[in-house]
Amino acid sequence: MRVWIVFLLCLAGKALTAPDLEVGTNPVQVETGEFDEAIEVVEDVVAENPCLNHHCKKGKVCEVDDSNTPMCVCQDPSTCPTSAGEFEHVCGTDNKTYDSSCHFFASKCALEGTKKGHKLHLDYIGPCKYIAPCLDNELSEFPLRMRDWLKNVLVTLYERDEDHNLLTEKQKLKVKKIYENEKRLQAGEHSLDLLAHDFEKNYNMYIFPVHWQFGQLDQHPVDGYLSHTELAPLRAPLIPMEHCTTRFFEQCDADADKYIALEEWATCFGIKEQDIDKDLIF
Repeated sequence: MRVWIVFLLCLAGKALTAPDLEVGTNPVQVETGEFDEAIEVVEDVVAENPCLNHHCKKGKVCEVDDSNTPMCVCQDPSTCPTSAGEFEHVCGTDNKTYDSSCHFFASKCALEGTKKGHKLHLDYIGPCKYIAPCLDNELSEFPLRMRDWLKNVLVTLYERDEDHNLLTEKQKLKVKKIYENEKRLQAGEHSLDLLAHDFEKNYNMYIFPVHWQFGQLDQHPVDGYLSHTELAPLRAPLIPMEHCTTRFFEQCDADADKYIALEEWATCFGIKEQDIDKDLIF
């Protein structure tokens, strides 16, 4: 008890000799850090995930082995996100509906190395349904609509390319000539006769769009040939709307080698041999 009294008297003495303080101020001033113990700051070093920059093709995911080396393995279809609705469904060439493209490619990967897996491709977007046979006269009409559509796609990209990331400068120069041509057939519903007449009259407007689309598809790898997989981004959305899509592209493969060369592609769209130019793909 005596010790506590002495301690309190000492504090009181300090308070009496200290300058006037505002109400609520602690009279015992302790310098910050006076009683702090030395604290060792340890930073957690997080090892970079080897899979961050390791890219796998569709249907595969990256995993690391025991030596922390990244490798691509087939994705389990059950790990794919649940489809939000029927609009995410896709139809395979096995006439089976898959919940999403993720489920399809994961399933295809599991069949890798088998004959069934080699033949399995994504056929079109949407659940499998009956696709009417493409008649000969309908097949001849298909490129008329496709050419006009390709031209209009490029014109639309040109109009919207404010940030210069939809078309390159060289592409924009080509499309600008089409866009500013007063003879250009405006986008809309047109009769087949009008489309045929416009192609004959304004043939030069269609040369670049046909080459451009080939270049957009020829990506994996860029080798001057279109595989079934490279055609998929164009085929898949078209088939439910254009039932001649499959037969048209099969016909384009004139030598039946499962690949469509630029010459075969351009010829399919009615481009003359002397106007087929690899330098137009940029």
